[in-house]
Amino acid sequence: MKIAVPAEADQVETRVAATPETVKKFIALGAEVFVQSGAGAGSRIPDAEYAAAGATLVPTAADAIRDADIVLAVRRADGAALKPAKPGALVVATMDPYGNEAALQALADAGVSAFAMELMPRISRAQVMDVLSSQANLAGYQAVIDAASEYGRALPMMMTAAGTVPAARVFVMGAGVAGLQAIATARRLGAVVTATDVRPAAKEQVESLGAKFVAVEDEEFKQAETTAGYAKPMSAEYQAKQAVLVAEHIKKQDIVITTALIPGRPAPRLVTRDMVASMKPGSVVIDLAVERGGNVEGAKAGEVASVGDVKIVGHLNVAGRIPASASALYSRNLYAFVETLIDKAAKSVAVNWDDELVKATLLTRDRAVVHPAFVAKGAAA
Repeated sequence: MKIAVPAEADQVETRVAATPETVKKFIALGAEVFVQSGAGAGSRIPDAEYAAAGATLVPTAADAIRDADIVLAVRRADGAALKPAKPGALVVATMDPYGNEAALQALADAGVSAFAMELMPRISRAQVMDVLSSQANLAGYQAVIDAASEYGRALPMMMTAAGTVPAARVFVMGAGVAGLQAIATARRLGAVVTATDVRPAAKEQVESLGAKFVAVEDEEFKQAETTAGYAKPMSAEYQAKQAVLVAEHIKKQDIVITTALIPGRPAPRLVTRDMVASMKPGSVVIDLAVERGGNVEGAKAGEVASVGDVKIVGHLNVAGRIPASASALYSRNLYAFVETLIDKAAKSVAVNWDDELVKATLLTRDRAVVHPAFVAKGAAA
């Protein structure tokens, strides 16, 4: 049983799909692990550490993937690059399937069984496999660190002989995993924190972290959460009322962090250019949804833009800005899932195609797109 860990092709990607820790665990399951030289460089993992863990280092991605039973990656690989793998090889990564039907069909054409880790169901047994949560947690933390570095002032209140420095005011929009970590981090750094979310359950979570909750709490707000725990799209009427409240609140803030994403949809626009312009000179806005179109008007993917004297930070791959931590968590998520696809006694791949985790994440199999959410689009691609 061969497991391949190629280096990521995307230049913005600093993470790696396996660490020496998980390499050892895969070898204990009976696998041979082939790692492309330099795959861990972005996460500060030298080749020597992979070798010491028992991995075989190879010079190219093709060498790693050739005849592999399982390919591990951070981001979806090009379908053509996966053809050296065994027919039916398992490819496990974050696949970004929405709106990428042609790429999914290319994976099917490559003859691999592709699994999208971001589609992992949010059930108890899959918590340890939840890449969205592990990476969003780090992104929420890093958002505050990035904001502090751009802000140019101290975050906590400081009482000194030369006078008092007031605490920064931080407003977090979206209280999911990333938002809650941003709240907790900003609070630890001494900021005065407020937060908003359309999900009623978020209010208690926000307040438990010592932040003040800001929202229009009408009847629509009370029904604004799916059974899976995600925010529902809100009506135009509610959005208008919320926008008025937010606009007044943002004027008084030093830092705004937006985190709102709805799976399969463009990021909702939460902050207009006028709202940004109303902020004090030197204020900072962090848009964690910039890769999905952005929550903030004027945000530019991969750049720090400006509206007057206000900075709008649109860093890509925010979790990857702390790659050593991100890779450690992501690789454990992958290991926890892949372990369920291996027969430990036979030391071979043995997928239970009826497992709810497999059904939820499997995109392609037998040269076809098979996931119900994408099968019709994939067939038409």
